[in-house]
Amino acid sequence: MSFLSVLESFIIGPLKLLFEVLFKIINDLVQNPGFAIIGLSLAMNILVLPLYRRADAMQEQARDTEALLHDGVAHIKKTFTGNERMMMLQTYYRQNHYSPTNALRGSVSLMLEIPFFMAAYQFLSHLELLQGFSFGPIADLGAPDGLISVAGICINLLPILMTVINCISSAIYLRGFPLKTKIQLYALAAFFLVLLYKSPAGLVFYWTLNNVFSLCKNIFYKLKNPRKVLTVLTGILGLGSLILYFGANMLGVPNMHQLIVLLIGCLLVIPSLMAVFKALFRPNVRVSEAQPSKKSFFMAALFLTLYIGLLIPSNYIADSPQEYVDITHFFHPNWYIVSSVCLAAGTFLLWMGVFYWLASPKGKVLFERLLWVACGLAVINYMFFGTNLGIVSSALVFEGGLEFSLHERLVNIAVLVAAAAVLLFIAYKWRNLPRSVLLVAVIALAIMGGRNIYTTTNSIREIRTNTSGDVPHFSLSKNGKNVVILFMDRALGEDLPYLIQERPDLMQTFDGFTYYHNTISYGGYTNMGTPPLAGGYEYTPVEMNKRDTESMREKHNESLKVMPVLFWENGYNVTVCDLPYANYKQIPDLSIFDEYEGINKYITKGFFSSTAQKDQAIKANLRNFFCFSLMKSAPVGFQTWMYDNGTYYSLDSVDAESSAQNRENMHVSHGYDADFFAAYEVLLNMKTMTEITDNDENNFLFFYNDTPHRPMLLKEPEYEPAMDVDNTAFDAANEDRFYLPNGQHLNVDNDKKMIAYQTNMATLLRIGDWLDYLRKNDVYDNTRIIIVADHGYYLYQTEELCFEVEGQGSVDMSNRFPLLMVKDFNSTGFQVSDEFMTNADTPTLAVENLIDNPVNPFTGKIINNAEKTAHDQFILTYKIWRVKENNGEQFKPSTWAVITNNIWDRDDWEFITDSVILTEHKIPDEYKKD
Repeated sequence: MSFLSVLESFIIGPLKLLFEVLFKIINDLVQNPGFAIIGLSLAMNILVLPLYRRADAMQEQARDTEALLHDGVAHIKKTFTGNERMMMLQTYYRQNHYSPTNALRGSVSLMLEIPFFMAAYQFLSHLELLQGFSFGPIADLGAPDGLISVAGICINLLPILMTVINCISSAIYLRGFPLKTKIQLYALAAFFLVLLYKSPAGLVFYWTLNNVFSLCKNIFYKLKNPRKVLTVLTGILGLGSLILYFGANMLGVPNMHQLIVLLIGCLLVIPSLMAVFKALFRPNVRVSEAQPSKKSFFMAALFLTLYIGLLIPSNYIADSPQEYVDITHFFHPNWYIVSSVCLAAGTFLLWMGVFYWLASPKGKVLFERLLWVACGLAVINYMFFGTNLGIVSSALVFEGGLEFSLHERLVNIAVLVAAAAVLLFIAYKWRNLPRSVLLVAVIALAIMGGRNIYTTTNSIREIRTNTSGDVPHFSLSKNGKNVVILFMDRALGEDLPYLIQERPDLMQTFDGFTYYHNTISYGGYTNMGTPPLAGGYEYTPVEMNKRDTESMREKHNESLKVMPVLFWENGYNVTVCDLPYANYKQIPDLSIFDEYEGINKYITKGFFSSTAQKDQAIKANLRNFFCFSLMKSAPVGFQTWMYDNGTYYSLDSVDAESSAQNRENMHVSHGYDADFFAAYEVLLNMKTMTEITDNDENNFLFFYNDTPHRPMLLKEPEYEPAMDVDNTAFDAANEDRFYLPNGQHLNVDNDKKMIAYQTNMATLLRIGDWLDYLRKNDVYDNTRIIIVADHGYYLYQTEELCFEVEGQGSVDMSNRFPLLMVKDFNSTGFQVSDEFMTNADTPTLAVENLIDNPVNPFTGKIINNAEKTAHDQFILTYKIWRVKENNGEQFKPSTWAVITNNIWDRDDWEFITDSVILTEHKIPDEYKKD
């Protein structure tokens, strides 16, 4: 970000964001960009009406004062010269409580109009929704209107109409003004005519509507009692909105839109209710004698700026900085914080400051107290509510969606009402206390935010120096032996029978594979499931806990190196790609292989994504971090609405390069998900990365990809991404695909479960394309392929694997059911095996009959699966998935699941229900079955 872009974010950014959010809300209601422009103009003019009303009053006051002093000033200028004139003028001004700088008050309206015009110009001039959209006689709102054609020459009518209306409005407003002021306003009207003549019709239409509103306002203010008339009009509009709300209930309009209409109606009715209240009870109302305090306002606005703009975004980024970086298209995540701070400062310090400056003394006191309350409520909402919402992606999308129960909403409301009452009492009782409290809080926020930025900077510095950006590729030979491990993060073992039932051709595609239908993982997350998968039974959680003098990071790195180093020592060409949490970094630090010359290492994720997609993801985060923080600070009743399915009311979600998918339900969606594409496009380019050779060299590939972990709704039956997805008809016609002949049922009743199923299907289809490529190039039969996952997913969709555990409630063990499919050399047919397997069998399967006496290069222990039958298998059940938290010498205390040999036999499961650290494969006596 350049200095100018930072400045723009500060001044214009909040206004542009307001334009965008209002336009999208209105357009969602009316489903017509033309009418949305009308609604936007009306909404913006109503919102800024108090500003312009106060600015006009200040301008009128300044003009009256200048007129009052005119004769005296003229006399002094005529009578005195030089320094004497200056001294006399200063004395005269001081006696009349006037400063020459007061003349600037006459320009307040213009100073307000310029940034609002710039925001409207930037927003509407490039709005994709307007391109090619016709509205009434306007053929294209995204181009000049060209409504009049004379002798083959197109004349744009809207700018002319806009100027005429502007001049009429100015003529009404300027009655009694000096000639100089009239010339200025008419010149400004001419300037707008020249500036906007060739602008898109949508922008000119918006500004024309603004001029119409200004004309109505100027006529309105000529009435005898405009305040009362305005109160009556807003009351009528409010009642109309409330009637529309109840009508919307009857018509079945979506709840979100109902709430918007209800909110507008309530806001419009408030002035009328206040007027009635004052008329009835005014004699009994005590007027506050408190005087405004600029310091109180400034401290509250600064607190909100640092809390919402700095602390919340920096907390999320510092928690996992590398998650927000694409090493093939580097953009430092600290710039997201800078952008958020600019938007927050522009919102709370600049524009709220403008409202505060223009408010009356009583209004300023009210403003200060409301901001003080807002500070307290923001802290409560962020710190104590919505703290267990699951994983948030780098695109600020909650993996499991964002929903709150009625109980959570009611508790939140009760707490906030009580807190607001206490905070208001403090503000009334101890006038200066809020300012002192906020000063301390501001210092603390600055320190915490600075610490987060420092943490992020150090983490990013590491990946920039330790990661290669070379084009990824790997070799497979036609005459040697090839061993390929496709590590598919969170590929679901439970889904495969249903995927094959829907697509029987997959059995032919995966000819030679055996699917293991009775497989477990040792944890529900990557940091638990990866070490056994990569290193074997020496790296199960219990075995890693035994080595309590070594760090988890060292043991994790060692597990990742077991197979690559073993095959490298036995003469294989070795390639590793993306191996997760290498050196306990979010972006794998593959420098752990630097000492092994000849082991090729690559980061593939995001490498094949288009520059436009990457730029869009950056652009979205520059905007959305502030929106995300604002949402997290809001009452939970508003958070789901503000979240807007992860789009935060961004209009980019309707563009071709959108970075987040907006799902209406489990069948319909719009937009793309950037995280999905970063992984999915790697699978699409598997053939590009594969180098087929005619030599007899042996090759080993350890390839990681997390497409199944980044699900999005796909177009069926192709299972491919599309901007607009509507699977309603297909899903209705294929409901039976989730029922197996043996009676088992896969519960797919929401979008979270549907996208998991679809993304697993897409993963297999893309892998299948690569397998067909291997067949065509004669390297399929001489290649051993293992497709394996580190864990499953909490979806509660397989009844046989869901348990009610004392003290834990419902537990879904399908989260520990990873996909495991193995194709050996020259094998044929598709087989299903019920043999008890674990993902720790992967190293044994990889080296079998290839390396004599295979031993772990780091421990010297033989690699086999004897431990699988030597004792029960102990599985971690907690949800501490961040390596930042779980990075001591042992896995943190956890509850455990214990399994012997059949995941489908419910009697074969036992549960240790207290959190303990296990260092032996033995169930403590107190947890043994009777």
